[in-house]
Parts: sequence; C-alpha cells; structure tokens
Amino acid sequence: MFNYTALDESKVEYLEIAPVSELPNGERLFVDLGDKPIVIFNIAGQLFAIGDVCTHDDGPLGDGVLEDHNIVCPRHGAEFDIRTGKVMSMPAVVDIPAYPVQVRDGVIFIGMPKE
Repeated sequence: MFNYTALDESKVEYLEIAPVSELPNGERLFVDLGDKPIVIFNIAGQLFAIGDVCTHDDGPLGDGVLEDHNIVCPRHGAEFDIRTGKVMSMPAVVDIPAYPVQVRDGVIFIGMPKE
C-alpha cells in the first residue's frame, strides 16, 4: 500500500470529517470515505489516520490494541505503525494506507489522493 502522508500536497484533497471534540485523547473514530474504511487515532493530541483493513486477511484493524504507535490486528497479531502504515510484524507483509490529517478551526480533515 501507499503511504499517502508522503504525497505532494498538490495531489491531496482534504475532506471534512468531524469536530475534533468528537475525538478525545486516547480514543479512535471510525469513518467511511467512499469505499475506504478509515480509523483516526488521537494519541496525546496527535491525530493519525490509517486504512481500517489488515493486509493479511482483509479483516478490520481499528479495534486492535495500540502499543505505542503500533496497532496489533485483533485477528492474527500483525502489527502496523499508525504514523506510516508500515507493516512491523508478520503475518502481514504489505503496508496499509496512512493518510495525512489536519485540524482546521476545530474540525478534522483527512487527505485523500486526488483522482
């Protein structure tokens, strides 16, 4: 998968998600953008967004346990870095998408690649 957080800003379209007040510290917010399930995390005031699908078996990832900045898939234990989407532990071998997040005027926006 592609790390969308590294995309040139001119190739990204930011979509409005929700007021930042709906995502307290330590919580996660699940959203669907078109056909893309995404989970947004608030870790000590920093927001991160990843695709909510494990590349090992296409199962949901967002309910997994967070260990520092790694999420552990609740099905088979694959680990991914929520900052980059990079796979950190087998059985997954393919990265997941990571999306840039902005907060503007108290509202969360997620960057999606322009099509």
